[in-house]
Amino acid sequence: MLRIGIDLGGTKTEGIVMDEAGKILSRQRLPTPQTDGYDAILQNIYTLVRELEKKTGQPCHVGIGTPGAISAKTGCLKNSNTLCLNGKPIKNDLEKILARPIRLANDANCFALSEALDGAGKDYAMVFGVILGTGVGGGIVFHGRLHEGPQHIAGEWGHNILEPDGPPCYCGKRGCVETFLSGPGLVYDWRQHHGDQTIEAKHIVAQAAQGDARAEAAMQRYLDRFGRALAVVVNILDPDVVVLGGGMSNIGRLYTEGRERVARHVFNDELRTKIRPHVHGDSSGVRGAAQLWAIEETRG
Repeated sequence: MLRIGIDLGGTKTEGIVMDEAGKILSRQRLPTPQTDGYDAILQNIYTLVRELEKKTGQPCHVGIGTPGAISAKTGCLKNSNTLCLNGKPIKNDLEKILARPIRLANDANCFALSEALDGAGKDYAMVFGVILGTGVGGGIVFHGRLHEGPQHIAGEWGHNILEPDGPPCYCGKRGCVETFLSGPGLVYDWRQHHGDQTIEAKHIVAQAAQGDARAEAAMQRYLDRFGRALAVVVNILDPDVVVLGGGMSNIGRLYTEGRERVARHVFNDELRTKIRPHVHGDSSGVRGAAQLWAIEETRG
């Protein structure tokens, strides 16, 4: 049966149709109506699924990647930086309006699953997939199976506290990894040191590459924090490979200097863990959402 994957992002919602061989047959994007609230987002997903099914001419399985995760206690979404989704029974509501069972997982988990099955983590037993973008997330795939944990928080390294006196995080804590290693985190660090309110993360990276001393200092702080934060994950999981995704994963220095910083802090005399860029790019999340059904079919 064909599978639809939906990646629910803060600014756009993307959908694909994937066949059993993993080939993408159709793709469509709609703006995410975040300012219009929860019901508008549900209707947006409904519209996207219907449009994709019109192109295929048949009903499809539906898998959805969301920011946040379903609470095992309440059945409602939690920990989403799209705040209007928090506390809402999004899986149940979508199953009602789509009139079928769906599969739903955290968007970083979907990224990790896609890269583990046929991306940069293919053929490795333990894969840790990392999102470094507007936020910071992660997912764990072991022998081709997504590990979410009983509380659905496995891989959420972005909300470990890296520096207790750091900036406030939307989750209510201070100094989370996300507040430093996300794109906005790099910009916040720059502003704290230099006061410039207009610069973007990509400009800091570019200026450092051109030899700007202030930008290079910001990048050194970023690389140091990357090393300290990711070394904790390596110490706990000892993954075969870490796959980086999201806009900040395009910083080439993460795979050289960044890896060296991880090696400084890991609890071993060497670092054997590979750190690789994603293969499927922006499509990893939506592909992983569709592949949530591939897991079910393998089990069953």
